Amino acid sequence: MRTIGNVLWFVLVGWWLALAYLAAGVVACLLVVTIPFGIASFRLAGYSLWPFGRTIAHDRYAGVPSLIGNVLWIALFGWWLALAHIAAGVAMIVTIVGIPFGFASFKLAVAALVPLGARIVPLDAVAYGYPAPSQLAHR
Repeated sequence: MRTIGNVLWFVLVGWWLALAYLAAGVVACLLVVTIPFGIASFRLAGYSLWPFGRTIAHDRYAGVPSLIGNVLWIALFGWWLALAHIAAGVAMIVTIVGIPFGFASFKLAVAALVPLGARIVPLDAVAYGYPAPSQLAHR
């Protein structure tokens, strides 16, 4: 069922949302200082292409640099990427068939706002309670 959802997502909105992330990543990689933003954008581009079966796991130990980076990300790229996800989500929720896709788009809007300090993990890892590698290092 996830594969069917992912294929429909890709055809309906996934490809153009991924292009927006790729454009943001290329712009971010133009300066050396913003390369971490570009890497986060490329990671989210892959997630926006194929979102079902994966989720975002936030690292509790990311720290202040991640917080500062997320504030800069919101100011530079995050707000318009989140608006793209919200627009896609509203357009999909209008139809009954598109309701799950709309909720997925809203979930991605949150990820578009704060990508630093977050990892994309399979749903199975979260369901079985596997800790993040950074949590293992701090035990």
